[in-house]
Amino acid sequence: MKNMLTTIAVMLLATTAFAADPTPTELRNAALDLFKPLPSTTPAVANNLITPDKIDLGKALFFDPRISASGVFSCNSCHNLGTGGDDNLETSIGHGWQKGPRNAPTVFNAVFNIAQFWDGRADDLAAQAKGPVQAGVEMANTPEQVVATLKSMPQYVEWFKASFPGEEDPVTFDNFAKAIEAFEATLITPAPFDAFLNGDDNALTADQQKGLALFIEKGCSSCHAGINLGGEGYFPFGLIEKPGSDVLPENDKGRFAVTATADDSYVFRAAPLRNVSVTAPYFHSGKVWDLKQAIGIMGVSQLGEDINDEEADLIVAFLESLTGRVPEVTYPILPPETATTPRPSGEVITK
Repeated sequence: MKNMLTTIAVMLLATTAFAADPTPTELRNAALDLFKPLPSTTPAVANNLITPDKIDLGKALFFDPRISASGVFSCNSCHNLGTGGDDNLETSIGHGWQKGPRNAPTVFNAVFNIAQFWDGRADDLAAQAKGPVQAGVEMANTPEQVVATLKSMPQYVEWFKASFPGEEDPVTFDNFAKAIEAFEATLITPAPFDAFLNGDDNALTADQQKGLALFIEKGCSSCHAGINLGGEGYFPFGLIEKPGSDVLPENDKGRFAVTATADDSYVFRAAPLRNVSVTAPYFHSGKVWDLKQAIGIMGVSQLGEDINDEEADLIVAFLESLTGRVPEVTYPILPPETATTPRPSGEVITK
């Protein structure tokens, strides 16, 4: 454990030395060693060919509340495409108005994360799509009930056939998840920061460029790097100084629940920072609503440094350059129920 923390600490505290005022070119070159711009096209995903039919099906499923046992909650309930791809709640409200244990991450650009959920328990978006459906505190449904619901509506059956041609029985829970994955892979939000990385010196304001330089110099980019400025690795929350229980609840040990390894206690996937200025509240606990306060907490807990007000304001300015253009999504007209469509239930459905 000590060796692991020492290695991470050295990595976190490694900085890039800039001149007092780096030129845009110097800053961009340093940034390109750490970050990548978003692609201009929908990325491919493993074991799931993305097609227009599959994207349209996935969009319908993403917005359909009938995949929940109560008929109330859809994927969009917790990952609202109109509010930053999350629900702007401390923790999400699910079946029976229960509160979930963790803050809902944004769905935008989630396709680029190394794994899904704060603890990385889902390898990809397809695996992630299955989780909330079956969680008693979220949609409280079962795969069998989801398939029965979809098969009861002829239009869905036709859409599944078009999306998964050649399959004898295309309406399956696996294909349900793959369709949602295909749609979510399109939810990419190019931002001014991408334009800067691609060569536009004027894409970032002077303050945003200063904030980017500080973000790199302070060591923030050691965890929050890559195409999503995070989402690519796991780190202890409280590497240098453990936050209080109001920010880091003692009953949530993060990745430890997945690996049962002591070294993974209070270890979480580094939060992706794209669109962070519109996805408050922050951290897995959802306890912090102010971005500047979140930066201060990270400075102390992860870097062992008090970030002053001027520095925090500049870093906030940089993070605002990560707010991207949301793809236009037309709300789908969903297939009508039939006499065989399972009725919504207020009870948790069990096998």
